[in-house]
Amino acid sequence: MSNNGEPAEIKNVNSISKIWLVPIIAICMGAWMIYHQWSNQGPLISIVFENASGLEAGKTKIKMHNVDIGEVKTIALTEDLQKVLVTARMSANAEGLLRESTEFWSVNPRISLNGISGLNTLVSGTYINMSTNLEGASIRDFVALSAPPITPSGTPGLHVTLNSNAEFAFKEGDPVIYKGLKVGEFESIYFNFDERVVYYNTFIQAPYHKLITSNTKFWNASGVQMELGTNGVKVKSSSIETLITNGVAFGVPEGLPQGERVSDRSYFNIHDSYESAAEERYKAVAKYVILVDDTVRGLHIGAPVEYRGIQVGKVLEINPPNNNQQKWLDSGVAIPVIIGIQPGRIEQTDDQAGIEHIRQQMRMWVENGFRASLQTGNLLTGALFVNLEQYPNVASTKIEQFQDYEVIPSISNEFSQITEKVSAILDNINDMDLVQFSVAANQMMADISASANSMNSTADDFAGTLRQMDEQQFSVKLAAALSGVAELTQGFASGSRTNNEINDTLNTLQQRLRELQPLLLELNQAPNSLIFDKPPKPYRQPNSVNDNAQQEHK
Repeated sequence: MSNNGEPAEIKNVNSISKIWLVPIIAICMGAWMIYHQWSNQGPLISIVFENASGLEAGKTKIKMHNVDIGEVKTIALTEDLQKVLVTARMSANAEGLLRESTEFWSVNPRISLNGISGLNTLVSGTYINMSTNLEGASIRDFVALSAPPITPSGTPGLHVTLNSNAEFAFKEGDPVIYKGLKVGEFESIYFNFDERVVYYNTFIQAPYHKLITSNTKFWNASGVQMELGTNGVKVKSSSIETLITNGVAFGVPEGLPQGERVSDRSYFNIHDSYESAAEERYKAVAKYVILVDDTVRGLHIGAPVEYRGIQVGKVLEINPPNNNQQKWLDSGVAIPVIIGIQPGRIEQTDDQAGIEHIRQQMRMWVENGFRASLQTGNLLTGALFVNLEQYPNVASTKIEQFQDYEVIPSISNEFSQITEKVSAILDNINDMDLVQFSVAANQMMADISASANSMNSTADDFAGTLRQMDEQQFSVKLAAALSGVAELTQGFASGSRTNNEINDTLNTLQQRLRELQPLLLELNQAPNSLIFDKPPKPYRQPNSVNDNAQQEHK
């Protein structure tokens, strides 16, 4: 009952207290946050590293283009205890980047011949970098690279494969040069044991990849290249970078068209030099053999074949292995040298038609004295080259065959001819009777010595005679002689009788010459006037003044 005596009213409370709204709202918000976090979190991936140097769970970030797209969660050893397994949580927007082409690597400070990288990690710490070209299926397990890739995936450009059967001259990271500018790098190296050829996977950056065409040639541009050849000493260097490391250069040799664009992973050969790369454009070769009687020392494969100073081919082989001469060590046996004449070098078509044209011309030239000889191209190196020349004074001959090749007749070079002449002179000297010559020379020297002694004796006698002369008597005779000379000079002096007579004689002679001058002039004009009478000159009446005026008017 209530205080006023009225009974209390009892009501049932069925509603929930408003105080419960606070924990309910908190639970809902927490659930929403959990759902939001779960729905927006990226996938969990695993990456296998060689070691965990610089990596920390909960701190190390995964970046792409310097943007955080993941974080390392755990670090543990693999089951075989040989490597490190890193578990990382990626952001949701990075899920589409996780493909078979995706690459991961840790970024640390590195110093190499190619430069210094990763210095920013000295402040921010080590991080994991990532790159992809969005190719391949979606995966979650990866194996990290042991070092940063030369060219990250997705970099615009062109991949080409260079091959060389030379030594391992290049390594990963070596530059590709175009006109002194670095435009690409070597990415990886593969050696084919069956072919025994080294393949270099190379990347050319955009937009320079547009320069690679079907006629592009690559050649070695490493360091300083020194060549001692028939043209002297050549020193070349591509760039300062290639002085420290190796590298290749490329371009289209002069005289070739630009060609067509190539596809990815096209194959190219690496040539030893630009000259050898340019040589590749001459495909057709007319092969001949010359039989050399002289020494071939100094002649090398690739030496030029010239005609009057213009290169028309090159040496292909020296004493080929299929040479069937059984007595090639005997005296007088010629050494075969195979040369190739290239039609493209002499303004002919670089095909079979050009070869046939050369063969027809060569048969005619050989009959007219076309000959080959070895000439010294450089006295310093002793390098030889093959010189082709017309010799009209040699005997005519038909072109012959040596095995499968036509033979161009050869003659001795100038040096060999000089050597033969010197040898002949030395032989003549050896044939001389040197004993008899020595006896005669000794007798001559004895006679010369006796004559010299006689001259010395005569000189001594003459000196004694001069000393015996009376100096005073000699002075008197000298004074008398000088007095006679003075009298003779006075007789010819100006105003003397002798001088006047000489002047009169000269004046008379001059007058007679003037009198003879008309006669001489007449004889000069008419030499027969002394024999025949001279015809009288016709009388010519002088013209009047009027006649002269009319003549001038005409």
